[in-house]
Amino acid sequence: MLPGMPEASKAVLITGCSSGIGRATALRLNDAGWTVYASARRPDSLQELADAGLKTLALDVTDEGSMRAAVERITQECGAVGVLINNAGYSQSGAIETVPLEAVRRQFETNVFGLVRLTQLVLPGMRAQRWGKIVNVGSMGGRLTFPGGGYYHATKHALEAISDALRFEVRGFGIDVIVLQPGLILTHFGEAAAASMDTLAPNGNAAGPYGAFNETVAKATREVYENPLLARFGGPPEVVAKVIERAIAARRPRARYRITTSAHVLIAQRKLVSDRMWDRMMRLQFPQPRQ
Repeated sequence: MLPGMPEASKAVLITGCSSGIGRATALRLNDAGWTVYASARRPDSLQELADAGLKTLALDVTDEGSMRAAVERITQECGAVGVLINNAGYSQSGAIETVPLEAVRRQFETNVFGLVRLTQLVLPGMRAQRWGKIVNVGSMGGRLTFPGGGYYHATKHALEAISDALRFEVRGFGIDVIVLQPGLILTHFGEAAAASMDTLAPNGNAAGPYGAFNETVAKATREVYENPLLARFGGPPEVVAKVIERAIAARRPRARYRITTSAHVLIAQRKLVSDRMWDRMMRLQFPQPRQ
């Protein structure tokens, strides 16, 4: 902050707060004394947060007007969005050939383009007050790729690249950019990913060349969230919320935070093995599609 400037707004805008990481983060930051604006596409899903005293907003990250209205409200009430937590996003599974392109576009609109546009909208206020924190909730999936998750991984790889460029571009304005790389988080996230395969293109059905593969991917996705042994390598949404609180309070936060044992182990493993070895490991878990 420059001498004579008013104190910077530290109002927090969080997307995707209807459940999971967004909800847990909103509650934790509110308890810690931050001014929290919890948002979601369906405002009725935020009633519990509103009852707890949080400010709530209807915010659809695929709608320009919705994003502008949210940022304008916070700017009017607090002067600027001081902390943006880009959490809204979802997973989608299926072989590359079998996922309809319209579904791919929807995923990029939510996971990437909405994140970018909302970031663009809050940056002028952050620059003006020379303080801000942008937290992008990525995934260990931004550093490695599992078969059947190509499009989801692509959105998280894109988030990594965007965050790296943005971190350099805005640091001189007093703004920090932070990427989270959670591993297995025990929410309904996996159920949504598996359910997305019910809408695959005709050549993804049981009779098609990718039928057995897609069925295995869906089964594996569900099981990883239900297996109590694998759950030990993950954690609840609250572990991510705790890291977010620590990161935005830090004077010099790290560029990246890996969260849960699964993220530490798998990212390190991927760095150590060759592409050919990784493919061999994947063939032990997934049937390779063949004629």
